[in-house]
Amino acid sequence: MKVKFGRSEGFYQELKLLVDEYFQQTGFWRRDCPQLYLKTVIVVAWFAASYALLVFWATTWWQAAPLAISLGLAVAGVGFNTQHDGNHGAFSNSKAVNGIMAWMMDLVGGCSYIWYWKHNVAHHTYTNINGADDDIEPGPMLRFTPHQPRYWMHRFQVLYVWALYGLMPIKWQFFDDFRDLVKGKIASNEFPRPRAWQWATIILGKSLFFSWSVFIPLLFHSFWVVLPYYFLAICTLGITLSVVFQLAHCVEDADFTAPDPEQEHIEHDWAVHQVRTTIDFAPHNRLLNWYVGGLNFQIEHHLFPHISHVHYPALAGIVQKTCAEYNVPYRAYPTMLSALGSHMRWLHRLGRETMVEVPPAPVESAEESLLPVEQENQQSAV
Repeated sequence: MKVKFGRSEGFYQELKLLVDEYFQQTGFWRRDCPQLYLKTVIVVAWFAASYALLVFWATTWWQAAPLAISLGLAVAGVGFNTQHDGNHGAFSNSKAVNGIMAWMMDLVGGCSYIWYWKHNVAHHTYTNINGADDDIEPGPMLRFTPHQPRYWMHRFQVLYVWALYGLMPIKWQFFDDFRDLVKGKIASNEFPRPRAWQWATIILGKSLFFSWSVFIPLLFHSFWVVLPYYFLAICTLGITLSVVFQLAHCVEDADFTAPDPEQEHIEHDWAVHQVRTTIDFAPHNRLLNWYVGGLNFQIEHHLFPHISHVHYPALAGIVQKTCAEYNVPYRAYPTMLSALGSHMRWLHRLGRETMVEVPPAPVESAEESLLPVEQENQQSAV
């Protein structure tokens, strides 16, 4: 048996009709947006320039340090924008273009195949559900939900969380992806084994990543020169990615649900569940919105993951109005700092309070649990 959501009361159907009407009236394309192609050129050029200057030009620490930070921010920019829309099938109407953009994740150290099943399927289906959403399963050192056990060290997690966030990319670049591919499971969600051509793209991506990030720099610099700037770039990347993604779900105002242990049933329907477990932040900060690929409009992204993120600010008004009509709580922090403060308070609270512990939610294989919105676009992301 898998987790069952409540019966729909028309909220999502109404919302989709209004969004369809928006595109019909404006004439905008849902995907293949010129702004996103231009942004891709900019962030990739930013990445290439930061890397080239760091490896082939910098000769002093005061030159190398800001370039390493710039490189980490650029890699995060590629992840927020290019690969994220590509993996969701939101970059283009062409599956080939989406596949190329999704593969940018492999180029910067991840695995787009794993990401699809981990993020698109598990996280976007079972958001903030204990045992089913791997994004809220950080391991025993951190406690993100009230349904997870509390250990003595969690009293200090608000302090040491930053070191773990910084080192997070090393964990998934060198360990998590390989472990998941061997196990064929992410959290409690099984996923299909890669096909031969998918294995080839995974191996090629990892090989290229290790080549540009480790081997090429070692041809020009000693190990003891490469190591600190590698860690500086990695920590910049890890903290940036973690902060942006955690502010959308691991905060005080987000719901953390667990299904009824006997019926494995969630009270609300899927769309309402997405809104209740997701938070927007800094909706009026244009620079932040540009850099994070619209991920500060996380509610809109969870409801319409296959629409390019350049439309999220416009869709936010539609979503807010519909939420008000259906009495669905729509939550947004006015600034990034206010959202960050809420995240820190939530970690502090979870570190000091022992709350209810609920067994992990049983689910079927990820392939069987796809929602209709993912079934239609499954192949466009990989």
